[in-house]
Amino acid sequence: MAWRVAILTCSDSRYQGVASDTSAQVIRELVEEELHGEIINYSIVPDDIQTIRNALIELADNVRADLIFTTGGIGLAERDVTPEATRQVIDQVVPGISEVIREACLIKSRSSMFGRGIAGLRKTVLIINLAGTPKVTFAGLNAIMDQLPYALEKLKLRRESEVYE
Repeated sequence: MAWRVAILTCSDSRYQGVASDTSAQVIRELVEEELHGEIINYSIVPDDIQTIRNALIELADNVRADLIFTTGGIGLAERDVTPEATRQVIDQVVPGISEVIREACLIKSRSSMFGRGIAGLRKTVLIINLAGTPKVTFAGLNAIMDQLPYALEKLKLRRESEVYE
């Protein structure tokens, strides 16, 4: 099965076209090569909590992604609000994912200790916050990639059981 994956870049500079979105490309490559997933949506939004929140809801509820990766907006800057927006739309936190991501990213960049990314579920859609820099994004996603099929399969079964109830 090809998992339906959405990528949401949360960054003022990328939204304004001032910086290139290389982290999203890293995510795309890993999803297609390692997860054998299909990128069904890719979008860039500014660092605005309401805009990010609305985009996540749209991707989960209407686009019907199985998995949503955000990139950017998880640091200590004033406009880094991706975790707050994510927290507003998820029903359950899955802390182990972000713990493994942070641990793996520390090897590449000591400043990853300041990453505030979270992971969680909106109904049966898994949402994972990743960093906005390519090498840290790669390290974090690579650290969890082998376990994502297991999680996605469990969520698929949960989704199917809800349909038949």
